[in-house]
Amino acid sequence: VQLQASGGGLVQAGGSLGLSCAASGRTLSTFGMGWFRRAPGKEREFVAAINFNGRSTRYADTVKGRFTISRDNAKNTVFLQMNSLKPEDTAVYYCAAQRGTYGTSSSLSGEYHYWGQGTEVTVSS
Repeated sequence: VQLQASGGGLVQAGGSLGLSCAASGRTLSTFGMGWFRRAPGKEREFVAAINFNGRSTRYADTVKGRFTISRDNAKNTVFLQMNSLKPEDTAVYYCAAQRGTYGTSSSLSGEYHYWGQGTEVTVSS
């Protein structure tokens, strides 16, 4: 499975960005999917996750109420809509996929087997 994240860029604080993660190689419809980020000088952290059928989502407390994860299994794509962005959201954002069936909305990076290359988000104050 190859994951391609896109949609990053430069935005002012309070603005919005939408990230996409497109998969190739096989269908994502049975995989749990997640978004993680790594800010400059910090370790990678969990952002949001969605289970295989989209009925269960999970968010980091820092983004809850501002970010929304969704998926379109017909298009083999996962999305992250980011609103009310803050400078502390500045990071490289990575999408990740679990392996197997009935994938969950896990926040644990160790449960993800496939990772995209990352897309950079910069929020200016």
